[in-house]
Amino acid sequence: MHRALATVSLSAWCSVAVAMVGGAPPASPEVARHVVLILGSRGSSCTGTAIARDLVLTAAHCVLPGADYKRLDYDAARRPLLRDIAAIARHPEFDVKAVLAHRVTADVALLRLAEPLPAEMAPAPLSERLPGAAGETFMVAGFGVTVRGDGRSGGTLRTATLVSTGRPGVLQLRLVDPATRNERAGLGACTGDSGAPVFEEVGGRRAVVGVVSWSTGPKNEAGCGGLTGVTPLARYRAWIVEEARRSGSPLPP
Repeated sequence: MHRALATVSLSAWCSVAVAMVGGAPPASPEVARHVVLILGSRGSSCTGTAIARDLVLTAAHCVLPGADYKRLDYDAARRPLLRDIAAIARHPEFDVKAVLAHRVTADVALLRLAEPLPAEMAPAPLSERLPGAAGETFMVAGFGVTVRGDGRSGGTLRTATLVSTGRPGVLQLRLVDPATRNERAGLGACTGDSGAPVFEEVGGRRAVVGVVSWSTGPKNEAGCGGLTGVTPLARYRAWIVEEARRSGSPLPP
């Protein structure tokens, strides 16, 4: 899902595009305060969600061994800063080959930050529900490219409202643009949206129900704007809660 860049210098890392394909609108401040951008020393970029003051949830394939990872931040003058990540925990049942084949796997990871998030950021609650019914509506918020293959496209966090296909079942959530239904290019995740939060809203309360794991082009071809593949969190919630407690960053009640 994420795209390798040509260099790992600070200037190159901070030129990573931030958007989502299909003409998705910019995220509202209420959504943006939960979402962070993660950069890898080998040129990868992914999206994550704050779930505690110093804890970020993302996809396990975003933080594979063999690279260093940072959180992108900005100072008061909007100059980019790279913030350290103190520890990474990947779910023990994660299988990277399964992600590449779009199969079910525990594609979740937790990043413990070296310092707390800024005051304007806020932890997002985790849903306890296992979704999957066809037609359910969800919001995806990601820092991915607006044009596949163009690492400089976009420039802001964007959101897309997508619906569930109801397949293959509750262990994996597949979302589509309700206007295009995977028949032609539409809204959807792309490069840089891996790990992005998938929100559901129940009773006026927004909670994270899953993280983005992969995408396809229309009619399941290679690319973006077709299916957005999501790893639901309910099956792995106990691990997330326990790992957060073990790391000294228990989740807010």
